[in-house]
Amino acid sequence: MTAPASTDARTNLLGLERPELEAFVVAQGNKPFRARQLMHWLYKRGEGDFNAMTDLARDFRAQLLTTADVRLPEVLSRHDSADGTRKWLLRADASQAFEMVFIPETERGTLCISSQVGCALDCAFCSTAQQGFNRNLTAAEIIGQVWLAQRELGFTPGGERPITNVVFMGMGEPLANFRQVVPAIRILMDDLGFDISRRRVTLSTSGLVPQMYKLAEEVNCALAVSLHAPNDALRDELVPINRLHPIAELLEACWHYIDEQNGRSVTFEYVMLDGVNDQRAHARELVRLLKGRPAKLNLIPFNPFPGTRYQRSPQAVVQAFRDELLRGGLMATIRRTRGDDIDAACGQLAGRVNDRTRIRLGHKLAQAVAVAPVTPEPRASR
Repeated sequence: MTAPASTDARTNLLGLERPELEAFVVAQGNKPFRARQLMHWLYKRGEGDFNAMTDLARDFRAQLLTTADVRLPEVLSRHDSADGTRKWLLRADASQAFEMVFIPETERGTLCISSQVGCALDCAFCSTAQQGFNRNLTAAEIIGQVWLAQRELGFTPGGERPITNVVFMGMGEPLANFRQVVPAIRILMDDLGFDISRRRVTLSTSGLVPQMYKLAEEVNCALAVSLHAPNDALRDELVPINRLHPIAELLEACWHYIDEQNGRSVTFEYVMLDGVNDQRAHARELVRLLKGRPAKLNLIPFNPFPGTRYQRSPQAVVQAFRDELLRGGLMATIRRTRGDDIDAACGQLAGRVNDRTRIRLGHKLAQAVAVAPVTPEPRASR
C-alpha cells in the first residue's frame, strides 16, 4: 500500500539520493538518522505507507503525510510471455507511456528499465527509435520502476528478492539523460538503497563519448556498448551517433572507463542482421578491433517489428559468427531471445510516444544532445 494521493507540493522520496534525503529531513527539523530509517523502510521493506513505518516518531510520520509521498508510475497494462517474461506499460503523463520488462532465469531475475520516453538517436534496427522522442524520465520515475516491479513480483520483507540485476536497456539512451540516470544508479547500489552489486547494474549506451568520460568520474557500474558493426561505414548506417563519435573514439572512452573504475570488461552488444553485419569477414574485423582488450561480445538475434527492413540472421549464421570470434580469441555469447511473443525482446520496446519530436543526427538538437558537456544543473522537480 502506498501513501495517499500526492499533490504538487509534496516531495517524492523515490529518486532522492541519501544526501538529498538527509537534507530533506533536516530541513523539516529532524535528525539526519531519520533519513536512514526512511531508506530502510522504502528499499529494504518496500513500504510506501508512512503510517506503517512504526519505528518513526508519530509526529514525524504526521509531517511526512503532508510534505512527502512515494509516487509510482501508473501501470496501464501488463503482458506475460509464455517463457515467464513480463512487460509493463507505464504512464508518463496523460498521453505518453514507457515500458519495462522482467526476465526471470534460474539463478537471477533481470529488470530492464527505461530512461526516456522514446529515443532520439534513431538506430536503424530498434523499434523504440522509430517512435521518436518526447522527454527524459526523472530519477524518481526510474527508481519507481524498480520499486514497482518488486511489489508486482511479490517481494516481501526478509524474503528473497525477485530482482537481482537491473539493466538500463529499455527505452531511451541513458547517457542522454545523465543527470537523472546517475542518481538512480547510486540508489540502486547504495547499501541503504536496493544494495545491488555494481556488477549487477548495467548501463547500456550507443556511444555518447563525452558522457562516457563523465560517467567514469561519477559512478561505477557495469558498462555495455551498442556496437553492432565492426567498421565506421556500416556503423554510420546502423547507429547514426557514430557519425559524431566514430569507433576509435568510442573504444578509447570504453578503455578509459575500465581503467578508471577497475572494471573487468566492457560488453559489446551486436545485433545480428541477415546479410548486413553477420558475415565471417565482419567477425574477423571485430577480432582485429578488440583482441587483447577487456571486451566480450554479446550476439543478439534481431527481433523484428512492424515496418522494419531488416531480418534476423539464421541460427547457423549466428553460430558460425560466434565460432569465428572464439577462434580469434574473443569471448562471445549468443543472447537467448526472451519475451518476443509479447514484443518484450531486445529492440522491441515501443511504449506510447505521442507529441513526439523526431530527431536525426543531422539536426542541431541531436548534435547538442550528443556532444554537450555535462555540467551540474538543478534536478528535475519531483
